[in-house]
Amino acid sequence: MRRTRRQAQVAVITGASAGVGRATARLLARRGIAIALLARGRTGLDAAAAEVRAAGSRALPVEVDMADYDQVVAAGQRVADELGPIDLWINNAFSSVFAPFQETRPEEFRRAMEVTYLGYVHGTRVALAHMTPHDRGTIVQVGSALAYRGIPLQATYCGAKHAIVGFTESLRCELMHDKSNVKVTMAHLPAVNTPQFDWLLSRLPRNAQPVPPIYEPEVAARAIVGAADRPGRREYWVGASTALTILGNRIAPGLLDRYLARTGYQSQQTDQSADPHRPTNLWQPIDGPGGHDFGAQGSFTGRAHSHSAQAWLSRHRLVAAAGLTVAAGAVGALVAARD
Repeated sequence: MRRTRRQAQVAVITGASAGVGRATARLLARRGIAIALLARGRTGLDAAAAEVRAAGSRALPVEVDMADYDQVVAAGQRVADELGPIDLWINNAFSSVFAPFQETRPEEFRRAMEVTYLGYVHGTRVALAHMTPHDRGTIVQVGSALAYRGIPLQATYCGAKHAIVGFTESLRCELMHDKSNVKVTMAHLPAVNTPQFDWLLSRLPRNAQPVPPIYEPEVAARAIVGAADRPGRREYWVGASTALTILGNRIAPGLLDRYLARTGYQSQQTDQSADPHRPTNLWQPIDGPGGHDFGAQGSFTGRAHSHSAQAWLSRHRLVAAAGLTVAAGAVGALVAARD
């Protein structure tokens, strides 16, 4: 007998204090889902928890460094003890460095990989430890177009996101082999207007910026929640730029190499000179106690899109296919009438 999926009651979001994680928490809170918010920054966590509670849901803010496996284990157990069995785990936390690879120090590269890649591995392991005994649950890995196409100045981020894809594909096969009802899917995002460009370590001469087109974090949040609702699909591509990047890299990777070598440095920097003394969050959160709450949006709101037709179509493929069928039928009827 086919099992019906249990609606999520308890969700865990890593990197929940700002950006995409913060926007996703807001969206899930409207459904009445209890949400555990995992991140390093106390100020951002408290503000995110207040938003979840204002929406009528329970919130559990937990300070945790995703690079530290023991901290993640303790966080998962606290969630289960205080909120109940974990139904949904969204891996989203990351850190990175904006710099040419040869200007990125080995310890910085290692730290970014530990937070971003191993953070996903640790989160997934803890999620499975709680989900497997009940044979249910969903894990959403928040990916990127850069998980399939590396670009200059972001070797740390691209390397980590590529690694997450390989890890997730291996895990998916193992879950299928075990006939597990625990599902894992990915949501690959485009450039998003988040505070990461205000706090990531950068050695660029000018301020870093996302490569246009830029989308608001709510676009990403809707896609992530949509992926959680339909985890049977391997992955979701969010935004036309993501689809074009992934498909373009499959067709003509060498052409993209040359194009990005020519344009990638300029397109990732604004016209404003960077402050070399700006605080960064690679080693310590800059939204710690008494710090600034960065929220979900970054500094590019005036340039960011609040909707993505491609993302909607990706989540509603059957509706889109039916619409195309109806349209084709209408065209056929018009042609027949003219004949």
